[in-house]
Amino acid sequence: MLKEHLNKRRLILASGSPRRQDLLKQLGVPFEICVKPVDEVYPQKLSGHEISDYLSILKANAFKENLKPNDLLITSDTIVWHRNTAIGKPTSLKHAIEMLQNLSNSTHKVITSVCLTSTEKQQTFNALTKVSFRKLKIEEIEFYVNNYKPLDKAGAYGIQDWIGQVGVEKIEGSYFNVMGFPLNLVYSHLLKF
Repeated sequence: MLKEHLNKRRLILASGSPRRQDLLKQLGVPFEICVKPVDEVYPQKLSGHEISDYLSILKANAFKENLKPNDLLITSDTIVWHRNTAIGKPTSLKHAIEMLQNLSNSTHKVITSVCLTSTEKQQTFNALTKVSFRKLKIEEIEFYVNNYKPLDKAGAYGIQDWIGQVGVEKIEGSYFNVMGFPLNLVYSHLLKF
């Protein structure tokens, strides 16, 4: 159904994330991967989904002038929102340990914004999932960080990884959103775009 809807479009995923690439493959539509470095800086007055919306649009705008009439670009950004603070990707293993200690024994929000862009229009949408970690022991955090090296993940963890399997008590919302790509929303918005 989606493949027929997009049959004249060249779908471009602007993401180096292997998780996003794998998830988009699940929709059964052909796509290309194109990545451009973008300085992910946002105005400090923004909060929550405003940050991820802004960054997904910023990423899209880096490609805008190169789009052809049949191109459909997908960009996205995921943040962890905890105690009124945006948590991005850790800068070191030590930073990853500190992030996970901060998330331990609490609930945080994972917010992913997706921006669909063509030469005619641009649409942004987002998903929010609440994730609750049990109290994590420092040994568990260190084991995870040292063995899984989660430096490419917002909040320093992947829910599909060991720490998610043993440390997450519950989630409210889309599991795939926590992986960085709310597949159900991407599918429904692509059908309408």
